[in-house]
Amino acid sequence: MNVSHLLDTLNQAQREAVTAPPGHVLVLAGAGTGKTKVLIHRIAWLLATKQARAYNILAVTFTNKAAREMRTRLESLLNDSSQNLWANTFHSIAHLLLRKHWQLAHLPQTFQILDSDDQLSVLKQVIRNLELDDKVLTPKQAQHFINTGKDYGLRAKEMVAEESDVWRNQMLNIYTAYEARCQQTGLVDFAELLLRCYELWRDNPSLLTYYQQRFQYILVDEFQDTNTVQYNWLQLLAGHSSQLFVVGDDDQSIYSFRNASAANLAHFNQEFPQVQLIRLEQNYRSTGTILEVANTLIACNEQRLGKNLWTQASAGEPIFLYTAYSELDEARFVAEKVQAWSGQRREMAILYRTTAQSRLFEEEFLQRGIPYRIYGSLRFYERLEIKDMLAYLRLLHHRDDDGAFERIVNTPKRGIGERTLETLRGIARQKEISLWQAAKQAIETQELKARASSTLTTFLDLIEQLNEQVKPLPLHEKIKQIKTHTGLVAHYQKESKEEAQRRLENLDELVNAARQFEQRRSNLPPTDDTENPLTVDTLTEFLAHTALEAGEGQGNEWEDCVQLMTLHAAKGLEFEVVFLCGLEENLFPHQNSLDESKLAEERRLCYVGITRARRYLYLCHSESRYRYGNREFATPSRFIREMPTELIQAVRLSNSTVSPLRSWMSSSKGKLHRGERVKHNQFGEGVVLNYEGQGDYARVQIKFASGNKWLMMAYAQLEKLR
Repeated sequence: MNVSHLLDTLNQAQREAVTAPPGHVLVLAGAGTGKTKVLIHRIAWLLATKQARAYNILAVTFTNKAAREMRTRLESLLNDSSQNLWANTFHSIAHLLLRKHWQLAHLPQTFQILDSDDQLSVLKQVIRNLELDDKVLTPKQAQHFINTGKDYGLRAKEMVAEESDVWRNQMLNIYTAYEARCQQTGLVDFAELLLRCYELWRDNPSLLTYYQQRFQYILVDEFQDTNTVQYNWLQLLAGHSSQLFVVGDDDQSIYSFRNASAANLAHFNQEFPQVQLIRLEQNYRSTGTILEVANTLIACNEQRLGKNLWTQASAGEPIFLYTAYSELDEARFVAEKVQAWSGQRREMAILYRTTAQSRLFEEEFLQRGIPYRIYGSLRFYERLEIKDMLAYLRLLHHRDDDGAFERIVNTPKRGIGERTLETLRGIARQKEISLWQAAKQAIETQELKARASSTLTTFLDLIEQLNEQVKPLPLHEKIKQIKTHTGLVAHYQKESKEEAQRRLENLDELVNAARQFEQRRSNLPPTDDTENPLTVDTLTEFLAHTALEAGEGQGNEWEDCVQLMTLHAAKGLEFEVVFLCGLEENLFPHQNSLDESKLAEERRLCYVGITRARRYLYLCHSESRYRYGNREFATPSRFIREMPTELIQAVRLSNSTVSPLRSWMSSSKGKLHRGERVKHNQFGEGVVLNYEGQGDYARVQIKFASGNKWLMMAYAQLEKLR
């Protein structure tokens, strides 16, 4: 059979990987180097050269979409059906094996798979049966604890109890009871699929031998994303005779929060005999400049297997660096560049470290009528924690808001159940009153049981007390107080660490949103117009603003929309234009990831972001940013300093140049004019050169002996010199 068509389109390194001789092969494939093509052509090569039958090949991917694409492209390459080829995800393969060998796996033939929500329901029952407080030991915490244990290949009995760690010991009790419950009722969660399949092979040597003899060629995509049980699963199946062909990139290992291990690639290279290491370094996506910046940045990480991306394409444009004076200015800059782009909007992506950062871009795009989509997440005002907080604000503002009442009456959990709510709904319908009024009436007329009446009274008292407490406070302080005194923080902290962090960051961003809304509102010019918004209280106006923002739906999938997403969600995607935003210390790298091992993953995350760009890459950071409702100085990210400066070009927003109409600015000592001499506590004496912005966002450029510097007027504390 002529196989030249399988090799003609490959470069030298790709051809070397596809035609590698028998043995274990590790393909270290950089971003945009055609790793999926290599994996598919390797399978096609094995089949076309008669080295293997489809029956002897196992191809493992991480998504169903990737598995479907693999089978489709194989059929196209070979003009033959891939029906006998096992090409699927870890979970799908494990499920198939457990169905075939249910007795050996100690499962009923009709075992049921639990999705995440079903697993939580079972855990709620288990915790209740153990007579534990599910407000302290929450189902979500238990779910995370159990799934993490299984990802590391550990049963409850294999996890060590610690006398001093009461929480851990209680979690182990829940894990033990949960295992018994699932075994008794024939339930299998997602993490259990892999662990049970590993144990199936481990505990049944003859069955393992059968599959080792069958699957003589095992190919694995995205190997850097494997966890411990997946690695052990592959190692057990490969045994001493099967040949493993794994494709991965240690520089793109960014999912440690899912228990993926970047070390698995290094372990593979060390633990399997005579591994042939092949590097795919020729990039077909990005310009030479983008690749050089990415290479220089990632070289700062230690313990890499090492590679250097290159391209035959031109160097292209420089990397553009925009220094914003505030996060609002950053959003305006990005929006202006989007509007100026003559290509399709779907070819532009705004990438950020945390989901909370999307809000300002969303608001700016809505104001300008720019269609956008949040990829892999909800829009800011649609997120659960934001809707919870807004419901508290709505009920404080208007007690007869039934939607708000229903949302928060038992958030956080207060023991107010569905039966109590049904009683209140019945009273409200009969009397044609609100749920708030129905609750007060039910308590007064003793229509509820004592316990229900007591918990409901506590809730009503909380709202009334909170109202008195926050009434004189500005809007953003109202939100801070609600967050603290309602128990919402503790409520969200009962979720997994990453989920809790995300929710609390979004609530902090809502505080910032309220603070900025107050400032915009206070800057409105005075007018005698009876419809002046200042005649409406701030809370009413803010709630209307959030409702309108939430009501503006994001673009549909078929529309030409700008893409907004976190850096984690961007992996595997590519765009003509990429804006990498929020490049500031404690934001990116994140404040929780500054120790050495976590910092290396943050740097890999930045590398992933850079290598999403094909032609244009914008790096954005802000000199100041609202945090927890207060404006703070922001330090540029160390990642910017780790990039080659000669490849970076600073840019300015076209409409943020110095205004000729205002040649002065206010300082704590009066008005400043261009050319005046001033003194700064740190930088010493200098001369005023330029000015831009207004109010809290105003900044001044001053020529000091150490060089020109832009300073925020709100913090500079400049002294005029005579």
